[in-house]
Amino acid sequence: MSTLGATSAAVFRPQLAAVAILGSGMVTFGVFLSGFVIAEPAPYEVFMAALIGLWFLFGLKISRAVAPLLALLILFITGGLLSLTVMRDLATAPMYMAVSGFLALTAVFYAAIIEARHERLKLIFDAWIAAGVLTSLLGILGYFGAIPGAQNFTLYDRAKGAFQDPNVFGPFLVAPSLYLMYRLLTERITTAAPRAVAILIMALGLFLSFSRAAWALYLFCTCVLVLVMLLKERTGAFRLKILVLALGGALLMITALVVALQIPQVADLFSNRTQLVQDYDGGHLGRFDRHKIGFLMSMEKPLGIGPMVFSNIFPEDEHNIWLKCLTSYGWLGFVCYVTLITWTVTMGFRFLLLNRPWQPYLMIAWIVLIGHAAIGNVIDTDHWRHFYLLLGIIWGCGALEYRHRRNAVGALTHRHPSAPTQR
Repeated sequence: MSTLGATSAAVFRPQLAAVAILGSGMVTFGVFLSGFVIAEPAPYEVFMAALIGLWFLFGLKISRAVAPLLALLILFITGGLLSLTVMRDLATAPMYMAVSGFLALTAVFYAAIIEARHERLKLIFDAWIAAGVLTSLLGILGYFGAIPGAQNFTLYDRAKGAFQDPNVFGPFLVAPSLYLMYRLLTERITTAAPRAVAILIMALGLFLSFSRAAWALYLFCTCVLVLVMLLKERTGAFRLKILVLALGGALLMITALVVALQIPQVADLFSNRTQLVQDYDGGHLGRFDRHKIGFLMSMEKPLGIGPMVFSNIFPEDEHNIWLKCLTSYGWLGFVCYVTLITWTVTMGFRFLLLNRPWQPYLMIAWIVLIGHAAIGNVIDTDHWRHFYLLLGIIWGCGALEYRHRRNAVGALTHRHPSAPTQR
């Protein structure tokens, strides 16, 4: 580099650092807004669209490690656009696909900015915690009618926080809860109290959502987190700490559940929701009937039938993400979605236990994504904003790992230029 170039870089370095800090702060605020989606377009969409546009103008880089995510999501959206061609009445279908395209773009955006600075992961999860606690408080207070306009935070006598649907509100709280559990298990016990309170607030909010999918997701992810940490940590003392705290937390949760069930309003709805198969699941043209008929119908519709058409044919929506892909994105979208989930899960598994600064965030996002893929069998996760955030986190961490390995090989080659490279 010339003397002039070095001088210019030194002059602009403080400005570039200030821009990076400002950008990270805006991303943090954007993630926080993802917890407040009462109406669409939500503030999250407006803010993130502007932020992504600005970031592209200032040179957002899509690396080779993130490019497959972009390619798969483009093909996925292309399948959705092709499905519009078979619709007689487009109605709001183009807007639906526009939202799908925007959310796909957010996944790529998150992956790219995480690859650029892995420190943003902590900001993202801290913002997610703040949003989770606040929207949980709104849901809890609304459920018990303790605040003005309480009806805005409930639906069908279920807490929904600042969301449109309890079935989205509940799963949104799982990742920040897991992150707090991880910190509770790995950091000093003297800092445990505020984290434990935040966990209990979100657990109560999730419980009052009365979403069976959210309950199952929370239990599954908590158990897998403890299992992965036991595999990762080799010292007997630390493993004992994990087991003791995990058992203590489980007992505390059970105690809180027993207390909550003393309230008749809660006990009645809990008794109803704990039935494994509801009438709208196993009845005529219920959830499972619709799944069977829908999959058979999709075998004859390679382009799909278009977004939101399924609910015009049957009493309700698909409530199955795999069927949703077939009906709204066609065979192309379905293949791309299955490939995307398989690729993401496989990549996350390969890097899951490596000792890296971003390992805890990858671990949590990977566990929660697997849980979301599982509950996708009984619920539609297509437009869940936090689902695309999970994708972005895993792909961003994957890109960080690839770069880390390239740098390690480069450093080794530089130290030993005559050493043969392994293929």
